Order: sequence, then C-alpha cells, then structure tokens
Amino acid sequence: MDISQIHQCFLQCQSISIDTRKIQPGGMFVAIKGERFDANTFAQEAIDKGASFVIIDNPTYFINEKTILVNDSLIALQELAKFHRNYLKLPIIALTGSNGKTTTKELIHVVLSKKFKTKATDGNLNNHIGVPLTLLSFDSNTEIGIVEMGANHQKEIAFLCEIAQPDYGYITNFGKAHLEGFGGVQGVIKGKSEMYDYLSEHHKKVFVNLDDSIQEQKTRAMDRITFGVNHSQANTSITSVVANPFVEIGFSYLLIHSHLIGLYNANNINAAVTIGRYFGVSDTDIQQAIEHYIPENNRSQLVQKNSNEIILDAYNANPSSMAVALDNFSQLKEKNKIVVLGDMFELGEESLKEHQAIMSLLEHQTAIDCYFVGKDFYQSRIEQPHFHFYETFESFAQELQKLQWKNQMILIKGSRGMALERVLEFL
Repeated sequence: MDISQIHQCFLQCQSISIDTRKIQPGGMFVAIKGERFDANTFAQEAIDKGASFVIIDNPTYFINEKTILVNDSLIALQELAKFHRNYLKLPIIALTGSNGKTTTKELIHVVLSKKFKTKATDGNLNNHIGVPLTLLSFDSNTEIGIVEMGANHQKEIAFLCEIAQPDYGYITNFGKAHLEGFGGVQGVIKGKSEMYDYLSEHHKKVFVNLDDSIQEQKTRAMDRITFGVNHSQANTSITSVVANPFVEIGFSYLLIHSHLIGLYNANNINAAVTIGRYFGVSDTDIQQAIEHYIPENNRSQLVQKNSNEIILDAYNANPSSMAVALDNFSQLKEKNKIVVLGDMFELGEESLKEHQAIMSLLEHQTAIDCYFVGKDFYQSRIEQPHFHFYETFESFAQELQKLQWKNQMILIKGSRGMALERVLEFL
C-alpha cells in the first residue's frame, strides 16, 4: 500500500494516535517502537478499542483488513504527515528557538483564532513524532496551522521543515539550551537557523525581531516581516514595554495588559502582535486575545498559596532563560523574596560552569534567600550566607516542612526533570 492509499484510509478516520490509551473509536493507531517496548504488540488492543486502521511494521501482528503493514511505522507516520500537509495546502507558520516557543505559539494561536479557524501544536509535541501528529490534526476546516519545532541536535530542524514545509517562520531566540547535543552556543545558532535556510531556499517569509542582533543579521537577504521596540523601520514598532510583574506593551494607540510575568515575555507578545497584524487581525482583537490569555502548565504562572505569591516557571530551564528570569525577579519591588532553582539539564561539559554562573548572578543579591536543588548546583556550590544547597529534592522537601514561609514572593524555576512544582505542596 503506497502513501496515497494510506492517506485515503486516514481520511476515513476521526483521529490518529500512537498510544492505545488515547485511541478513540474510528481512529487510526500507528505502532511505533520505543526503547523499552514494541508498540506492534498493541495492535489488537487498538482494534478492540474501535480503531478503524492500525499501521504496523512487524508482520507477526497482522490482524485483518484493518491492518496496514509498512516497512517502518515511524517513517510511514512522517510521510503520511507530509502527504497530508500537501493535500490540505493551507498556510503553515513554524516556530523554533531556545526559549519561549510554547508561550509564543499559544499567543499566536489565540490572536489568529480571532479571524481564522486555527490549529496549533498541542502542548509541546514538537519533535520528529510530535510534528507529524500536529500536521495530521489539521483538517479541511483548518485555515492556518501553527507548528512548534524543538531540537537538541543539528539537522533536526531541517528535517522537521522538510515534513511541515512552512510558509512562514519565526525563531524566538538563540540561547544556551541543549548545549550537549548542539555542541555549544554556536551549534545552537547553526541548528536553529536551519529554519532560515529552509525558508530562504524556498522563498518563504520570516518574522524577525530587530532587537535580536543575530536574527537581524541572518535575515537581511530574506523576505521578512519585522518588529522591534521603537524601531521606526519595523513593520510593527512597539512603543513601550513594562513588567511589574505582568508585561504591558504599547503599540499604535493601544496598551495591552497581559497575564504573563517578566520582560522576557515581551518579545513573545510582540511576535504575536506582529503576526496577527500581518494576517489582518484588528488591533482591538489582538489586544483582547492577549489580555484574555492566561498561562498554565507551570510557565510563568502567578500562583497565590496562603500568604505567599509564587512565580511558577518550573516547566523548563536553561542558562539563558534562568538568567532573564532572575534579572526580572531582582527588579520586582517586593521586600521579602526567595528563589528556588533546580538543575538545568543537557549542558554537557559546560554544566558545572553554567550552574556556577547562575549562582554568581545572585551572589551579591543578599536580600534574596536562595535555595538550589540538584546535584549540579550542589557540586558547583558557592558559599554565601544567603545560599542553601540540596543535592536531591527529597532533602529539600524535608527542609521545606520546617521553613514555613509566609508573606514571601517566591520564584520557582528548573528543568522539567526536576519537577519543582512539587514545592507548592509544602507551602
């Protein structure tokens, strides 16, 4: 069965999934092998749960006419997504970057949804499996698709662009994320810029933040739509940016009051404003969309817990995002402030140095009580009276039960694997 025939089967289905726990009646199940399991073994379960078709790559598990046997299920999923993308022929906006991808994607989504039937990446399904699933979630009713792309090594963005074939692209920034896989900061820039390479080669458009010198330089020869703070030559010139703690931006005759914390989120809002305007969304609709957007999933959330105010930014962390979060937090006017920072992952040989660099940012902030959790912070610790170190979350949790913080402004930030949102249970 070739890919066009598989696509005809897919069009008969209500949904597609790689997880039998999420199979819906009338859906399609794709059996993808994992490191610890062979999903082909779940084909019968998928049929029993009402799947219309199952795609497998192990003939041992062939069931009946509902079974589609391919050489490699993952490749089939990717090829099916690419075929479906060309079948729909809808405009697609792709975005990547070291920080702020998911928040920016959500903002673009709510803004464009004011005028168009828009679909976007669900959560952070942004890798070689997530991007195909995102594309396959688009249907004939979708007017604009928004695809988030993540990467932790070279050639990954290039590969995802070949599947999604975006018409527009935006890179949020180039930061110190996944240094181990990319081989340093220059590797990050090269890897993320693969999106520019694709867009340029195919004569597509790019959205550019002129305040970012790397973006500005790399896109000079491209067809670009620009924004920036007080940039008279930009397509959208932002006239004011304030954060205390929520970001407010001014442009044209409007002031937008967001529910996002920290100046580092201003560029995410600015990008959504620019993209919305490019696609003809009215300024008042853009304002309404952004002002009604409330972050969740532990991303720059403001949480009230008893007498404490918490900035919960525990979804992920790298040296760049950690630095801007701390810079923003240090500027807040509250008197009683605490930071709880967890280890940053995937930094390779640079890890201890980068953890020490974060601590040095707080070394002279003696008014802020600092709690560092994780083995890398613990191994690179700097002795300061206001610094406290815990090698594991469990040892920190024991201390938390004794501390009984009250009337504090608390920043919580760390990599996803640290799951620092657990701190809330002890406050």
